[in-house]
Amino acid sequence: MYLLEEKIWFWLLLVIPAVIVLFLGVLVWQRSAQKRFADSILLRKLSPDRSLFKPVLKIFIWSLAIFFLVVALVNPKMGTKLETVKREGVDVVFAVDVSKSMLAEDIAPNRIEKSKQLVTQIINNLGSDRVGIIAYAGSAYPQLPITTDYSSAKLFLSQMNTDMLSSQGTAIREAIELAKTYYNDEEQTNRVLFIISDGEDHVGEASNIAEQANAEGIRIFTIGVGDVGGGPIPLKRNGIVQSYKKDQNGETVITKLDEQTLQDIASEANGEYIYGKNTTEVIEKVQNLLNGMDKKEFEAKQFADFKDQFQWFLAAGLLLLFIDIFLLDRKTSWLKKLNLFNEN
Repeated sequence: MYLLEEKIWFWLLLVIPAVIVLFLGVLVWQRSAQKRFADSILLRKLSPDRSLFKPVLKIFIWSLAIFFLVVALVNPKMGTKLETVKREGVDVVFAVDVSKSMLAEDIAPNRIEKSKQLVTQIINNLGSDRVGIIAYAGSAYPQLPITTDYSSAKLFLSQMNTDMLSSQGTAIREAIELAKTYYNDEEQTNRVLFIISDGEDHVGEASNIAEQANAEGIRIFTIGVGDVGGGPIPLKRNGIVQSYKKDQNGETVITKLDEQTLQDIASEANGEYIYGKNTTEVIEKVQNLLNGMDKKEFEAKQFADFKDQFQWFLAAGLLLLFIDIFLLDRKTSWLKKLNLFNEN
């Protein structure tokens, strides 16, 4: 397991292409100046030991040295020991709607991206809770099982999109059914399911299954993403809207936020409906809900004793700079005899 302590220093890697462009510019200028001074045959006689390869090698060494020094500034750390720690928290599962209706842009930037932003911010503000992720449209798919690895959760979340499930529609019932299999700890007193959706339920019966889930100790909170006024579903190519989704009669489909369905589901499962337009308000409400619940102690494995590794990259960068000092622009005598680069 590794950590990158100061990722902001990666921006310094932009120095490398800048140095290469500068090198090429100087090289073109030198060639132009030399041509004005003398022809190529005379130049070879005046400077027979001038190497054509050495300048390229030097710029490569400089670029590599800069890369290692930047990585040293980032300070990568390696976890050297895996240990078991005691934590207290709630099992939280997020069921994210990835149906095509989530492409509607009645909430910025669109419903699916807003949903991912909300879940990411909720995870960022969690304490010691375990999280799981489900993607659903016409069917439900387990995206990430219950885990304490928030980095993995956010990585899987970022990759979710409306093309990941071939079966279209919105089957909230299946999402709840799948969520019931996530809670593998029978002693966990607080099991929480967040359904992030526009509320369109093409299958129905979500309220009934929500009641059954609550009987198993699962509280369901719903977060509505979208606008009650609705909006069309854009069909894009390369980020440009080509047209809007139409029904069988050729009319543009208008998808609306169905708050009533989401409220009914939350009501049946001893939960609460939250309107997801204001991210700050959603995060604050979710935090208050989770903080008011009893926490269950569980064991989790995590890497400990992270040790700095910057010294290896620093040493490599300084070594390359040291080598560059002794790397002259003229041909090396023993390499000259080999003529590896066809410079004779």
